[in-house]
Amino acid sequence: MGGDHAPQATVRGAVEACLQHGLEVFLVGPQQLLKKELARYGPPKGVHVVDAPEVVGMDDPPTAPVRGKRESSMAVALRLVRDGLAGAFVTAGNTGAAMVAAKLILGTLAGVERPALAAPVPNVQSHTLLVDAGANVDCKPRHLLDFAIMGHAYSQLVFGVANPRVGLLSNGEEQGKGDRVTVAAYELLAEAKVGFVGNVEGRDIFAGSVDVVACDGFVGNVVLKTAEGLGEMVVTLLRQEAKRMPLSAVGFLLAKGAFSAFKKRVDYAEYGGAPLLGVRGAVLIGHGRSSPKAIRNALRFAQRYGASGVVGAIEERIGTIRV
Repeated sequence: MGGDHAPQATVRGAVEACLQHGLEVFLVGPQQLLKKELARYGPPKGVHVVDAPEVVGMDDPPTAPVRGKRESSMAVALRLVRDGLAGAFVTAGNTGAAMVAAKLILGTLAGVERPALAAPVPNVQSHTLLVDAGANVDCKPRHLLDFAIMGHAYSQLVFGVANPRVGLLSNGEEQGKGDRVTVAAYELLAEAKVGFVGNVEGRDIFAGSVDVVACDGFVGNVVLKTAEGLGEMVVTLLRQEAKRMPLSAVGFLLAKGAFSAFKKRVDYAEYGGAPLLGVRGAVLIGHGRSSPKAIRNALRFAQRYGASGVVGAIEERIGTIRV
């Protein structure tokens, strides 16, 4: 029920995920409304409706799913995961409410103080996992260590990177650069066995110098939104130039395949959402503007995340390093 285009985009994305990827999906929300949307597609195999009479709006406080709206689609869906009836949770709704509800309904992993959002950002080779992408504005050094450990495990087990390289985002590569939190976090990361390669700068995220970048959620969210805006601007400018100049239009047509590939690489919908690492279950939080394509891909990645064993691996690794 979350997102700018819900429930139409969500229902269509779920149907496509079932048809194209063979997934089983629970659509959680007001039963009659969801059944009406599903009727557009006939009786799609693999899609099940779970009634939840309440909906968390974008203006609701983060505590809404666990206080005022306990029968909201968000709360009911998370309880399905907690009770082992579903393998993962996907939402494109209120991010703050999703994070609070996931922490309180699923619980956090032992040793994890702050769950974090891990957002894949495109680079020249593949993608860089940015942790934290917005869940925690003010962090302590040990939180950045946790982000690095969680990102390392996710990159290895979900994206298949054998030996993920982990960098700490700072304003210079040299040890000692950054604010006091970053300098202290460097010392912790240097002692931990998490593939730490040292400080990295903003350009390294897009150069593919590392596989995982640890930072606080304030900086991470600014980086993520800047990357999204830059990608959209480049696509828009290319289209404008193609329309303005006849020769450019010809070149645009000749390079249409390369242009389509570029657009695909910078499109957030290719991944569908960012996993919330550090809670007892697979949680994926999508963009508020999520299209059916974004929902479809979010469900595909959530299924992979839920089956990867990364939740248990994170708890084990944090417990080992913290001992």
